[in-house]
Amino acid sequence: MIEEILIAGFGGQGVIFAGRLLSEAAMADGKQVACSVSYGPEMRGGTANSSVIISDEPIGSLVVSRPTIAIIMNEPSMTKFEPQVRSGGLLIVNQTLVSSKSGREDVDAIYIPATELATKAGNKAVANLILLGALVAIKPVLSASSLVSALKIILTKEHPGLLALNEKALDIGLGRGNSVELVPAGSGGEKNGQYKD
Repeated sequence: MIEEILIAGFGGQGVIFAGRLLSEAAMADGKQVACSVSYGPEMRGGTANSSVIISDEPIGSLVVSRPTIAIIMNEPSMTKFEPQVRSGGLLIVNQTLVSSKSGREDVDAIYIPATELATKAGNKAVANLILLGALVAIKPVLSASSLVSALKIILTKEHPGLLALNEKALDIGLGRGNSVELVPAGSGGEKNGQYKD
């Protein structure tokens, strides 16, 4: 198993933290991991993306040019990275900030109003955790328990006051991801991913 995951958005959306969290959780699951980050010149408000490779075998390259999974947090990232997702891959989109839909029939595309759900939970900044929760529910690239454990380790050391909110956001994402049913491309489902309810 190897998954090449791209998380893309703008600075301040927790893109880099999401990549770090995935990496820590994957290592806890005994996986091989490589993580790299890229910032735009402005940092907060500029472009940001994080690439995480998770594998059962040694990783030969750190470059993620054709991700198997892309988590898209804003419209410019959708425009830039949606065409790069590998055929048969998974696209998880923050529907609150991305109005466009994927036109591709060869990927599964899931639309989750993450920023809206995060705002209702208490802080729009935890939209990243909602999307990560949805990812591990839809496609278990690592265990949800490892993701929760990594979150506790990181935040207990660095920002203990944010732990409860982040755990809540992760739970929301897990619940939302568990309510998604992937349907075959071209079968009439909403862009290959639709909610069961």
